[in-house]
Amino acid sequence: MIKLLRVDHRLLHGQVAFSWTQYIGADCILIANDSVPNDELRKTTIKLARPPAVKLVIKNIDDAIEAIKSGVTDKYKLLIVVESVNDAWRLAKAVPQIESINLGGIKAREGSRNISKAINVLPEEIAQLQELTQAGTEVEIRQVPGDRKQLFTEAL
Repeated sequence: MIKLLRVDHRLLHGQVAFSWTQYIGADCILIANDSVPNDELRKTTIKLARPPAVKLVIKNIDDAIEAIKSGVTDKYKLLIVVESVNDAWRLAKAVPQIESINLGGIKAREGSRNISKAINVLPEEIAQLQELTQAGTEVEIRQVPGDRKQLFTEAL
């Protein structure tokens, strides 16, 4: 069961690994990213941030979609972490079980607009997130579970 899909450019780090997994009761973290599976340094760094007793799986986006659709992840309380809005959009479009997306950290880039403390989105990302919200997916902004939930549409 998918508990949370989080967008964070840092992927897995202490804040995500501990506060979010405890808050949602996750027993498996799926890092869905097209470059990490082929990057030994990033994989090693991510593995170091894994909380004890939580399974960690690293897959590219297409393989992550396939795994979720096949049902092999159904036995887990799954926290999915992606690096970008585009990755979240690809997953949410392909996997109807994703009902909510958490924006936790998106770094500033050329042409991006700051809409919250750690959230900087490009025009095309705004369009993707609006498409998801119009389709009924909740898109919320929170760095840690204790923060006040702010809906993406309110932040615009």
